[in-house]
Amino acid sequence: EAREEVFNMSENRERILKLQEKMQELNIDMYLVPTADFHQSEYVGDYFKARKWLSGFSGSAGTLLVTDDQAYLWTDGRYFIQAAKELEDTGVTLMKMREPGVPTVDEFLEMNLAKGSCLACDGRVISVSQGKAYKKMMEDKEGRFYCQEDLLDGIWNDRPELSKEPAYLVDIKYVGTSREEKIEMVRRAMKKYEADVHILSSLDDIAWLLNIRGNDIIYNPVVLSYVIVKADEVIFYVQDGVVSDEIKNELEKAGVVLRPYFAIYEEVKTLAKDSKILLDEGVVNYTLFENLPEEVTTVNAMNPTKPAKAMKNAVEMENERIAHIKDARAMCRFIYWLKKTVPEGTVDEYNAAEKSREFREEDKDCLDLSFETICAYGSNAAMCHYAPSKEDCAKVEPKGFFLIDSGGQYWQGTTDITRTIAVGPLSEEEKKHFTLVLKGNIRLAMAKFPYGVGGAHLDILARGALWDAGLDFNHGTGHGVGYLLNVHEGPQNINWNSGIRPGGMIPLEEGVLISDEPGLYLEGKYGIRCENLLMCKKAEKNDYAQFMNFEVVTLVPFEREAIIPELLGETELKWLNEYHKHVYEVVEPLLENKEEKEWLKEATAEIK
Repeated sequence: EAREEVFNMSENRERILKLQEKMQELNIDMYLVPTADFHQSEYVGDYFKARKWLSGFSGSAGTLLVTDDQAYLWTDGRYFIQAAKELEDTGVTLMKMREPGVPTVDEFLEMNLAKGSCLACDGRVISVSQGKAYKKMMEDKEGRFYCQEDLLDGIWNDRPELSKEPAYLVDIKYVGTSREEKIEMVRRAMKKYEADVHILSSLDDIAWLLNIRGNDIIYNPVVLSYVIVKADEVIFYVQDGVVSDEIKNELEKAGVVLRPYFAIYEEVKTLAKDSKILLDEGVVNYTLFENLPEEVTTVNAMNPTKPAKAMKNAVEMENERIAHIKDARAMCRFIYWLKKTVPEGTVDEYNAAEKSREFREEDKDCLDLSFETICAYGSNAAMCHYAPSKEDCAKVEPKGFFLIDSGGQYWQGTTDITRTIAVGPLSEEEKKHFTLVLKGNIRLAMAKFPYGVGGAHLDILARGALWDAGLDFNHGTGHGVGYLLNVHEGPQNINWNSGIRPGGMIPLEEGVLISDEPGLYLEGKYGIRCENLLMCKKAEKNDYAQFMNFEVVTLVPFEREAIIPELLGETELKWLNEYHKHVYEVVEPLLENKEEKEWLKEATAEIK
């Protein structure tokens, strides 16, 4: 195993050296490799995992910068521990984002690119806003910004093919709104901007607009595609063979015509020169933008589909409740199985993850997981996004904490839940830290606030108890969740640092499904996270404001053995007992055997 690891590490060095040789041939001084596809997706298919292939770092977020003799990898706090481990012996320097003294990628470029030098990247995997910024930077340095090709094309010989999984339709009984109505909504938004063309390239927005789903990115049911909306037609650019004749006929009823996936790059060149084009410069790729005729006018604005998609309608809200009940049954069965089986000495992180999948897939409406399951025992849970493999996983011993962060894709919606489970005796420190994290989860769930408040305003509710103890966590508190779509969805989020995550200042609207997931991670010891999904709803309206609150849709008990009741306030303990009572009432009838029912009764018993 050790020899194999050394071989793999040297292989990454060799790949970077080949890239550097090609850079020298083209007089390129620095080459950027972001984690992105042609659609600025958060997660990408195997074809687009160039950063991972070059560096060896497998996290979902990061940017690799290769110079003539060095390589640097930027990633955020979720991945510091993981990245340090995976980059060993690769020659790649880890740049810990937002840590003191660590420049951003752009700051590094500004400081280190000499006058007359050349910066390069594939223009299809950066956004318009990024491309514009890099072009100006290089013009100011009297240099060159080269983005006409993907340099890995001549290096990555066994590169996976572009995914082209079959698409499928989502019935209106699940999503509540027809594609015709959604297209009309987009056209109304276009009129507000006086735009006659809208270019849409974000995959979850396209899936939402057309009530279509696919499997081109693992766990994200999307279709690699582009859409152009005009006043009289909608053009859907998609790979051959992805859309069946039956789906094509349904789309044509809504005025949607199909074109080949890559045809958009040439067809945008033929748009009328007097066109006014609505697009989101943070999402549309730079090459596509550069192909527009110089004479057209562009309007940079958020895709109108994005806020509309975030606000689940009444049908979707009710379906999400159903999805979470289904998910609760699977998770409760899993927790019972885990507690019963760990003492036998046969459980490791990988087979635990597989078991959680089995419980979910017992439900006929479960189509897939919503992300790679995080099953982490002991110190592995301190790596926020750690995921075990069959070859590399820890055995779960009957002591301490086991963390599982998982979710499912159901016809009725998308789920995401984290539970930190006691698999044996806990220390007083572990109990204290668990209770502080749970306290934050409860405080946020109990929030009541006037309309107009964003997640940044509420974040202190989840972090306050930790801050009081001089503790914190290095990730956002809450992210939006799609409906049978991406588990991470904007524009809203819950994070105090709105400079990093601007969505924190966007008002929380009725129908927004958002996570509540404070945590605490002690490197080398353990990790704790308590996550529920919250549905934002209208509360009372009075002379002061339209007030809003949250409905907790996740229905799985928190670990009673880890709670120190004295650290919870009276209202927090009351909330927890009422929540557990509700969980028992809803989930108990769904469990099949007596032992599971008895476990759930004990797990949800009142805490004095």
